Amino acid sequence: MVRSFARRLEGLPAPATIEMARRARALRAEGKPVISLALGEPDFPTPPAVVEAAHAAALAGQTKYPPVDGTPALKAAIARKFARDNGLDYAPDEIMASNGGKQVIFNAFMATLNPGDEVVVPAPYWVSYPLIARMFGGVPVVVRCHEEDGFKLKADALAAALTPKSRWLVLNFPNNPTGAVMTAQELETIAEIVRQYPDLWVLSDEIYEHLVFDGVKSASLAAIAPDLKERIITLNGVSKAYAMTGWRVGFAGGPKDLIAAMRSVQGNSTSGICTIAQAAAAAALDGPVDLVQEMAATYGRRRQMVVDALCRIPGLTCAMPEGAFYAYPGVAGCLGRTSAGGVRLETDQDFALAFLEEEYVATVPGSAFGQSPYLRLSCATGEADLMEACQRLARFVGNLH
Repeated sequence: MVRSFARRLEGLPAPATIEMARRARALRAEGKPVISLALGEPDFPTPPAVVEAAHAAALAGQTKYPPVDGTPALKAAIARKFARDNGLDYAPDEIMASNGGKQVIFNAFMATLNPGDEVVVPAPYWVSYPLIARMFGGVPVVVRCHEEDGFKLKADALAAALTPKSRWLVLNFPNNPTGAVMTAQELETIAEIVRQYPDLWVLSDEIYEHLVFDGVKSASLAAIAPDLKERIITLNGVSKAYAMTGWRVGFAGGPKDLIAAMRSVQGNSTSGICTIAQAAAAAALDGPVDLVQEMAATYGRRRQMVVDALCRIPGLTCAMPEGAFYAYPGVAGCLGRTSAGGVRLETDQDFALAFLEEEYVATVPGSAFGQSPYLRLSCATGEADLMEACQRLARFVGNLH
C-alpha cells in the first residue's frame, strides 16, 4: 500500500539539534561514554518554589480546561514581567501563552503567511525559524551575520535583503547559537530600516534576555522603537532562564489583532496549555531573581572556561559570547583534513559526526543554523563534562592529518 502525505512535509528535516541528541542517546545505549552538548537545555532543576506552586495549584483543583490564550493569573504575571523587565505595557488582549516559544512562532506564521511571502532570518539562526516558515509556504531569506562583527545583524545587510515580498523579520538576541547581543543603539539602526517597510512584521525572540554577561544589557525592540510596537511580537518563555524546558510555557506580547489571530490558530490546534504549568510559570515570573542570577553567573563562568579552552586548540576560532549559554567555534582551519578514524572532513557536518563517532561528544554543526563551518556547543552542563569534552576535542583535532 502506497501512502501519500502533505507536500508541505517534503524535504522538511527533523531539527538538527534533536537529531544529534538522538544519535548521542543511541551511542550511550551501546555503552559509549557520551557527553552531549547538543541540546540547549539548562542542567539546573526547576526552582523549588515553582514546583510547589504547581503542586498547590493541582491540589486546589486547577485541573480543568484553561482559556485558550492563558489563565488570567498567568497573563497578569506576564504583563508585570513585560513592564518590569522590558518597559513594555501590554493589555490582557495583547498577551497569549502557548506550548513553548515554538508554538508562538507557529501561531504567528500560520496566521499571517501566504505562499511566497518572505521571512527574513539573520544567520546563524535557531533551526526552527526557517522550518516553520516553510511549513506555511513562506520563503526563508537568510542574512549572514559575521564572526568579525560579533555575529550581530548589520543594518546594511538587512536593507539589502528586504523586498516588497518581505512579510516577517525574525530577531533573536541574545542569540542561539552564537550568544550575540544587540545593544539599544544597534537595534535602533535596525528599526530605521523596518520603518521603510510598513507591511513588515517583526518577531523579537528574547527568551535568553536574562542570560547576559560582563555587564552587557539586553534590549527589547518594541521598547527601543515604540512607534513600531504595533508590528512587533515580543516572544519569551520560562524554559531557559528558569530551567523549565519540560513545562512547555512560552508567551508573547503584541498587537491585539495579531494576538487574536494567533489565538484562533491555537484554539483550533492545541487549545490552552496545561493549567499546572501555567501556575508554575506565573510563580516563576513573579518570584525572586536570585536563582536566575546565580544560574546566569554559572553559565558565564562556564562560557569563559570553554572559550579559553577552544581558543587554545590550533585550527579553531571562537568569538566570546555575550549572552545565552553556547559557544560557537569556527572549524574552517580543520576542513580538508582526515580524522584518526579515516573520515575526510569536507564540511562542519562531517566534523560533528566524526567527532561524535570517534570521541563520543555530541555537538551541532553550524550548517544547521545557516552558517558554516562552525559547531554549537551547549555550556548548560557540568564543568567536569565541559572540560572533558574540550580535552576530547583537542585530541580529535590534534589527530587530524
